[in-house]
Amino acid sequence: MNWNEIVDKITPYIVKIETPTGYGTGFLCLYNESKGLAGIATAYHVIEDTEEWQQPMRIHQHRPGNTIFLNESDRVIFTDAKTDSAVILIPSGQLKLPEELIPLRPIDRALPIGVEVGWLGFPAIVSQTLSFFSGNISARQENRSAYLIDGVAINGVSGGPVLYSTPTEGVQIVGIISAYMANRNRGDALPGLSFAQDVSHFHKITDQIKSIDEARRKQQQIEQSPQEKTEPPATEMAAK
Repeated sequence: MNWNEIVDKITPYIVKIETPTGYGTGFLCLYNESKGLAGIATAYHVIEDTEEWQQPMRIHQHRPGNTIFLNESDRVIFTDAKTDSAVILIPSGQLKLPEELIPLRPIDRALPIGVEVGWLGFPAIVSQTLSFFSGNISARQENRSAYLIDGVAINGVSGGPVLYSTPTEGVQIVGIISAYMANRNRGDALPGLSFAQDVSHFHKITDQIKSIDEARRKQQQIEQSPQEKTEPPATEMAAK
């Protein structure tokens, strides 16, 4: 699968997250069991002020072009400031989202140095245009659960998915764009490195949602099962 096919496949999953202080990029990363709730992954710094001050936000779906308005009471946000990651949990019926998810790469299978990855987002210089970028993995930072990538990232692309694909595994999401570190050692802003967080936080929240679904399912089974009739103890019968 070439990058053009990958972009076409992933585009319906991409959203633009607009807040009172700016905007960033996000993507569909999870559903609950009934698919009544959807999780939108993004970078924590994209929604940090909005979450802290309980402000509204808009989510624009790039394809087919839907927009929803969310007050603080309309969403639940799971954040991890350490990994600059967040998941916005919203009612899935408000957007026309794909039924099937793009797999998150297992966290115990880090990408090797040198492989090519791509990412999507809405760069500030053309804020209405979903744009594609690519580069190679330069390093893995285990202490920060992150990758350094030889490629450019522009304001507005933060939170966009970092993609990897092989003929056998297909397309996987391996992280999110978090920052761009320009090389200023000589004063001018020279080409630098993009900083991408891995998907560890998104795996964690997916597991939490699955646990909640499982607990709810077991509770429903208990409530729906016929209660066994038992004879009262002999002492109680004698007293009567």
